[in-house]
Amino acid sequence: MAAIGSRDPIPVGNLLSEAVPKLAERLLEVRIRREWRQLVGPEIARRCQPGELKSGTLELTVDNSPWLQELALREAELLSRLADRYGLEAIRSLRLSLGTLSAEPRAPGGYPRLRRGCGPRSEDRPTAEEMRMIDAAVALLSDPELQISARCLLEKACIAIRGRAPRP
Repeated sequence: MAAIGSRDPIPVGNLLSEAVPKLAERLLEVRIRREWRQLVGPEIARRCQPGELKSGTLELTVDNSPWLQELALREAELLSRLADRYGLEAIRSLRLSLGTLSAEPRAPGGYPRLRRGCGPRSEDRPTAEEMRMIDAAVALLSDPELQISARCLLEKACIAIRGRAPRP
C-alpha cells in the first residue's frame, strides 16, 4: 500500500477493507466471481460457480454429480490456484454442493439507493448479485452517512474490478 502523502493511488477497496475489516471478504468474493473463468478455465467455469465466502470457506455450486466428484478430487488444486492469486490466508477451504447455476443477470436500472446520484450513470451498473453483497456489507455499518459513502464506493469498485478483469 502507498504511504500517506505519496502520489501513488490507493485502491478504494484497500481503504475500505482497512476501515471496515468485515468488508474484505465481500470485496474478495466479488473479485473471485469476476475472475472465476480465468482462474479455473472455461470447462470448470461452465459446470461450477463460486458462491459466498464465509470465514475463509468458499462455497461452490456444481451443476451435476460427476462434476461434484471431479471437483472434490481436485480440491487441493483449486485451493492452490486460489492461494496463488489471492493469498494463502484468503480461502482456506471449499464447500461443494449440487445446485442450479445462475446466469449473471444484468440488473435493471434503478437500484434503490440511500442517496440519489451515487454510482454509475450508464447502463454499466452492478449486477443483482453484486448489489446483494453490497447491501449485506453496508448493513454492517451503523452510521447512515458512512453507509451512503460505502454503498457508492462499493458499487464503483465492483464496476472497476469488472473493467480490469481479462475478457474470456
